[in-house]
Amino acid sequence: MAASQARTKLHYGWIAAGLTFVTLLVAAGIRSAPGVMMVPLEAEFGWSRATISLSVSVNLILYGLMAPFAAAIMDRIGVRRTMALALAVLAVGVLATTAMSRPWHMTLLWGIVVGGGSGTIALVLGATVVSRWFDLYRGTVMGVLSAATATGQLIFLPQMAWMVEQWGWREAVLLIAGAAALLAPVIWFLMRDRPADLGLWPVGATEAPPPPVKAGNPAMAALQALRDGMKSRDFWLLAGTFYVCGLSTNGLIGTHLIPACFDHGIPEVKAAGLLAVMGIFDMVGTTLSGWLSDRWDSRKLLFWYYGLRGLSLIFLDWAFGPDVFGLWLFAVFYGLDWIATVPPTVKLCAQSFGRERAGVMFGWIFAAHQVGAATAAYAAGWIRTDLGDYYLAFLSAGLICLVAAVMSLMVGRQDAAGGARPAEEAA
Repeated sequence: MAASQARTKLHYGWIAAGLTFVTLLVAAGIRSAPGVMMVPLEAEFGWSRATISLSVSVNLILYGLMAPFAAAIMDRIGVRRTMALALAVLAVGVLATTAMSRPWHMTLLWGIVVGGGSGTIALVLGATVVSRWFDLYRGTVMGVLSAATATGQLIFLPQMAWMVEQWGWREAVLLIAGAAALLAPVIWFLMRDRPADLGLWPVGATEAPPPPVKAGNPAMAALQALRDGMKSRDFWLLAGTFYVCGLSTNGLIGTHLIPACFDHGIPEVKAAGLLAVMGIFDMVGTTLSGWLSDRWDSRKLLFWYYGLRGLSLIFLDWAFGPDVFGLWLFAVFYGLDWIATVPPTVKLCAQSFGRERAGVMFGWIFAAHQVGAATAAYAAGWIRTDLGDYYLAFLSAGLICLVAAVMSLMVGRQDAAGGARPAEEAA
């Protein structure tokens, strides 16, 4: 087996990582589409932003709650089948939204169908692929895969905003539905579940990994992991900080930045360009964060990420000026910080709960991320509808980020009862 790997010019793990990157990119583009659609839906159907935000909140909750079950499903039926099936569900669900005419149609299709499909191939997919295919470069590869969730905005949102402005929101929806439909067969034919399927070891492995344990009922495995996690102080700290991460990114900025720009007279295409700039710099920031998490204390990294993010949100309202220079500066800074929290969180999760359970435990932590996103998506829409602007939403999110920064430093420390640190127990 070792000789076989030596003769291989390119380890298949890098191909698996590339396919995962593209899948996460497409899923992210689909999930972020409501930010472009909100104003056109408001104009066409007369729905309030609070009504539209409710559907987005359902989407975000399912996007997160599917993660731990998706990890267990991947163990049961394989990564390849899970990815292909989820992409097919996304293509059908997104395509069906072109015929919606009632708010409950959007909640059913965009909230439940698209939310469930995109949640199946969320960040937990990246964590599962990295843990199976890589012994070296884990932090760096996880950083790149995490960045795909923001790079999806770079690829899709500007084109979608332009299509919405030129032809309408339905044509933009057809674009992302087609992307999911085209990718599904590619994944089916090229993706592999584990290195052993090709007679390989993980990248950088010096010995053969243990054979996979036969998975049982996916739901029971996920629920057992949740029960175990709820007994851990680190689980609550990681879930709590990641809740704030989702609240301050996908839920608030990802959903409401474009409508907030529109409120200040900034066209949708230019506002979508701001999110695209965030996608570019997120690719840099999250990849760098993965590299740093391989070398520095992940708790201190999270402290700086959440602290700086909180300060930027507190001062965001002042960035909406006539020259929009402040907004472009915000887009660059916030993009560098957007999902930089993921690699250190994944590393702390593996240290606390062990390599074998890292995927499903991170799935539950990611579920907290999406509950936070759903909270902000609905609350910010309600604040805008009730008060007429987003100032209170941005300010409160910034203050909560400062609390998360302090919580990050408490992960992995000895508890008050003198128990062992989770990282030591895992070791």
